[in-house]
Amino acid sequence: MELEWKSAPASQNEAAVVPSATADSTQSRSAPALVRTYCDLHVHIGRTSGGQPVKISGSRDLTFAGIAREAAERKGIGLIGIIDSHSPAVQQDIMHCLHNGEMTEAEGGGIAYRGTAIVLGTEIEIREPGRKECHVLAFLPDLEAMSEFSRWMGRHMKNVNLSSQRIYVPSRELQDEICGRGGILIPAHIFTPHKGLYGCAAERMAELFDLRRIAAVELGLSADSEMAGYISELDPFTFLTNSDAHSLGKIGREYNEMLLAAPSFAELRLTLEGREGRRVAANYGLNPRLGKYHRTYCAGCGSIIDEAYATSQRCPYCGGTKLVQGVLDRILNIADREKPFVPGGRPPYRYQVPLEFIPGLGRAKMNLLLRAFGTEMNILHEAGEKELAEVAGAELASKIAAARSGRLELTAGGGGTYGRVAVPSKDKS
Repeated sequence: MELEWKSAPASQNEAAVVPSATADSTQSRSAPALVRTYCDLHVHIGRTSGGQPVKISGSRDLTFAGIAREAAERKGIGLIGIIDSHSPAVQQDIMHCLHNGEMTEAEGGGIAYRGTAIVLGTEIEIREPGRKECHVLAFLPDLEAMSEFSRWMGRHMKNVNLSSQRIYVPSRELQDEICGRGGILIPAHIFTPHKGLYGCAAERMAELFDLRRIAAVELGLSADSEMAGYISELDPFTFLTNSDAHSLGKIGREYNEMLLAAPSFAELRLTLEGREGRRVAANYGLNPRLGKYHRTYCAGCGSIIDEAYATSQRCPYCGGTKLVQGVLDRILNIADREKPFVPGGRPPYRYQVPLEFIPGLGRAKMNLLLRAFGTEMNILHEAGEKELAEVAGAELASKIAAARSGRLELTAGGGGTYGRVAVPSKDKS
């Protein structure tokens, strides 16, 4: 008999999930209580603690320790993936945090900080002959495994100290090295025209990888589960929504709700495989229309192409041919279905506008809300509109409620420019 899950009282930052009394009693006794945990698996390091660049475009305060503090204390994210942990200089920062007692090695793999676990990852660029480049994420069980993997990568990469560097080995050899070390391989932002696997490198993932050793796929900011449902190859895979954060504020702009026993690498693996009751319960992300690569864009005149002209090879505004194909248009071009199919077991994809996108929610108001509710996840998931209004006023509370329930008017993004949101008028709410 399958377990039925129900919420039980828990701490401010997380809710315990325990087996229902209707479940098989033997199974219930042996199964651990699961915990609702928010997870963002794609956060960059901008600089080391000593100021050494890692992600050139990343913020200087994106250090390993800074990310851990932001995730645990402000965001309320229990499992965070730092995907520049391969850098030897970053590994020195990790060792310092372990030696001074600020952090510990998590049971099950990863680094523990104040109830949050950091899984150690890396973003790698691959390019097969005759194809464009694309990015993948790799997560290793612990610091020792990541350090050894970094030494191997250093023999096939021009600068292993930097983020998102190209590795000069075939994609399946890279897959062998990751999986052979007990690691997890996840193609990153798979539909984006800028270094997404489907977006520019291949029409099918099987052209590059052994699908049996792909743990999950990351949809990216301009796609959702329904859009991915046009491609049958993706039906068996767990979908992830992550921030790809280049600043502290962007952490958690997209994230996942997972049910797991405790945050760690081992629990992440079980969750992605859907084993022992662990699972992804929901994906939270931007409405794809807000993504900066959602629609086709004309590099000649800067226009985002209207949906009615999506299949045109020329810009309807200037006649130019320098079009950057948008995510939706690319998916429709490579689809093997006329209509999207979402498997029955697929978790819901919930549209949610990040707090930083909400007009009128500045630093002062945000600090008031954080003092009242603890973390951004609590503001988004736990606080009622009436409670929010008591702290920040009725108008702002209404905007937050609209942001987290999808009641926002949107204009489409494209060509590297995010879409925009507008708070609906009262008669639309």
